[in-house]
Amino acid sequence: MALTLSGCGSDGSVGDDVTIKLVAADYGDSAANSSKKYWNELAREFEAKHDEVEVDVEVYSWNDVDRKVAEMVKRGDAPDIAQIGAYADYAAQGKLYSADQLLSIPTQADFLPGLSKAGELHRVQYGLPFVSSTRVLFYNKKLFAKAGITAPPKTWSQLQQDAQALKRAGVKSPYGLPLGKEEPQAETLNWMLSGGGGYTDNIGNYTIGSPENISTFEWLRDEMVGKALTNADPGRTNRQEVFNGFTRGEVGMLNGHPTLMQQAQAKNVKYGMAPLPGKNGESEATTGVADWMMAFKQKGHREPVGKFLDFAYSQDNVLKFADRYDLLPVTTSASEAMRADRKNKDLWEFLDQLPTAEFYPVSKRSWGPVVKRLKGSIGTVVEPNGNPSSVLGALQRDADTTENASE
Repeated sequence: MALTLSGCGSDGSVGDDVTIKLVAADYGDSAANSSKKYWNELAREFEAKHDEVEVDVEVYSWNDVDRKVAEMVKRGDAPDIAQIGAYADYAAQGKLYSADQLLSIPTQADFLPGLSKAGELHRVQYGLPFVSSTRVLFYNKKLFAKAGITAPPKTWSQLQQDAQALKRAGVKSPYGLPLGKEEPQAETLNWMLSGGGGYTDNIGNYTIGSPENISTFEWLRDEMVGKALTNADPGRTNRQEVFNGFTRGEVGMLNGHPTLMQQAQAKNVKYGMAPLPGKNGESEATTGVADWMMAFKQKGHREPVGKFLDFAYSQDNVLKFADRYDLLPVTTSASEAMRADRKNKDLWEFLDQLPTAEFYPVSKRSWGPVVKRLKGSIGTVVEPNGNPSSVLGALQRDADTTENASE
């Protein structure tokens, strides 16, 4: 049933046979738990209820998915639905449907308020939050005991002392530091926040090159990487690589999100979780990440896309995906259901952090280009001759220039 609608601008009304294309990111760490299985199952369930619609699913790794969607859009073949990391640039170009053009009122109203607001550009919601997560410090209890460590660190100096103890105990990577191209923006924000900085100030201006951020990465370069207390070559090490090292018992501690619980449990790793250590005490904030769903206007499939999204955001389906990957739901109904179910007790700590977590400035049109540049350069700041002031300063100038050009 690979028939597309005839006539530009059609909204794909009931009675038309239509194929809608979904491009999504992969949350699995192997073929066995790839997100493609979830989306294929969901697509078949939806098609059974809507025999006039076929859903074509493509799933890519987080290394590739944003670039793949950008290439599709550039060549004039935008997917109907994309589940990726940023929406604002596409919204600013007028390429996306707004939430109220797609969703039923109950579905739109069910989004957690903070995440719904984060999906707005000029007070109109275009980004639909998909799943969310926060970050905590994971530590290997067995390795901590071997090193004589009795409690997780609360400060940077304690983090360094514990890493030194782990190193003396023969641990390959005392602290797992992923600044490779998979998701360095999260690890970067973790460290910025723990040093009293961040990507933006409280009125939304970029502060990437702030003194606080520069000082943070100078300390990380000199006191952790420079003293061989991390994995080798952090700038070329991806998040999943340090996750895999943790589940193999080779990484003593690292910043992680809820999915790491599932991966550690599968390998029988006894782990603990704690707030992120800060410069002088526990970090006052943690990184919050929401991934985004968006619907492109190009092929005019508004009505079938809206029906599919209403189906995808039902409580049962939101919980199904969140449970599969130990992530946090983005709707009030699913969050309340998760809180009420004791089998999800391990996730309650992450749920507690969600209302006050610091999210990326995804409503900025410039954020997508900023992340792309950050992925290509942030790893160099912790190299032996790395220059945080120069690198962060260049990112700041690029961010300001891009933001000003988009206004």
